Amino acid sequence: MSLDARIVVRRPGFVLDAELAAEPGEVVALLGPNGAGKTTALRALAGLIALDDGYVTLDGHRLDDPAAGVFTAPEHRRIGVVFQDYLLFPHLSALENVAFGPRSRGSSRADSRARAADLLARVGLAEHARRKPRELSGGQAQRVALARALATEPRLLLLDEPLAALDARTRLETRARLRGHLGTHAGPTVLVTHDPLDAMMLADRLVILEEGRVVQTGDAATVTSRPRTDYVARLVGLNLYRGRADAGAVRLPGDFVLTTATERSGDAFVAFPPAAVALYADRPDGSPRNTWPATVAAMARHGDALRVELTGPIAVAADVTPAAAVQLGLEPGRRVWATLKATEVTSYPA
Repeated sequence: MSLDARIVVRRPGFVLDAELAAEPGEVVALLGPNGAGKTTALRALAGLIALDDGYVTLDGHRLDDPAAGVFTAPEHRRIGVVFQDYLLFPHLSALENVAFGPRSRGSSRADSRARAADLLARVGLAEHARRKPRELSGGQAQRVALARALATEPRLLLLDEPLAALDARTRLETRARLRGHLGTHAGPTVLVTHDPLDAMMLADRLVILEEGRVVQTGDAATVTSRPRTDYVARLVGLNLYRGRADAGAVRLPGDFVLTTATERSGDAFVAFPPAAVALYADRPDGSPRNTWPATVAAMARHGDALRVELTGPIAVAADVTPAAAVQLGLEPGRRVWATLKATEVTSYPA
């Protein structure tokens, strides 16, 4: 049960044109800023939005192909969907919500309820089978929605921001449970999220969408260590620049040169974490070759550190301890020296 799709949807001022594939049992996360086209892509896969071009092929069967006049209605796609708000039937119990799918596909009442009871047990909610949605917590409602989506044995599972409605504590617990439940689904799963932690914890592969285009794809380790856009770099907390590499130096726009520990030539990205940038009141003696004057533009709390935004030959973020910030007298407008060891800089082909 594999997915192969090219999703083209045109709207005034926006075009989504994205290729998407997923293997049996694989969880693929669509990640991107608001307005990137993530939910549009999910709704197009479900048949809730018609394609303007492209195709959707699931398990070798063409579900959508505007050029060939092929369109399969949502109810005939064998696709399970978990919506952001779950959309449970408020007048039905958890058991009846889950049994609704099999029942609507022709299963007997007894078989449908048996299937629902089994799924509720698998998601740890057997004792809540008789409760209405209003009597469930957010995490419990999310699991009922997942069980309902799985009840019809879908070939493809789609999840639209499945953890967005949960508070932080419930989200942590539910995320861990959800990963286990997704592992029992034999078909591909496509998950839409704007939360990088959800994507990295739940998905086998990330697909980054920006302005309707796929800009990067790969496993979490590859995407987080080698970002290719500013959005991804901010998402994973790295400083990112693009320039021209020659041996161990990368020349950036503005003629600023960063020295790296890697010999490379041609167009290249360079990336490094804010924690790798050290700040000094005066130019340090015997400093690394990556040393430059900078001016503090802004400061904000970032975990246990302070994130300092600097201007100068390059705009850069640096993380310092509160004690170091006091010692340096950091405040907007303060001039400092920044240093960066070549061994802390990662370079890779652009």
